[in-house]
Amino acid sequence: MNKQEIFELLVRNICEVLPELEKHHFKPDDRLVDLGADSVDRAEIVTLILEDLSLSIPRVELSGVKNIGELSEVLYAKLHTV
Repeated sequence: MNKQEIFELLVRNICEVLPELEKHHFKPDDRLVDLGADSVDRAEIVTLILEDLSLSIPRVELSGVKNIGELSEVLYAKLHTV
């Protein structure tokens, strides 16, 4: 899976948790908190993407991620080092 596919999968998961964002044009520098995701929403989005990618990553490794582009990059790196 390439970086763009991971980003698109992440966007689908965001829209699943926050359906009001279906029409939003997502950009890599979008921050989940700025999109209206509270801590529970963010945890659910991360859980969904990790399940979709069959990854097990300690949440603490994702705590420094600033936006969905960075999250996609981290997931891509983890996916290709497993």
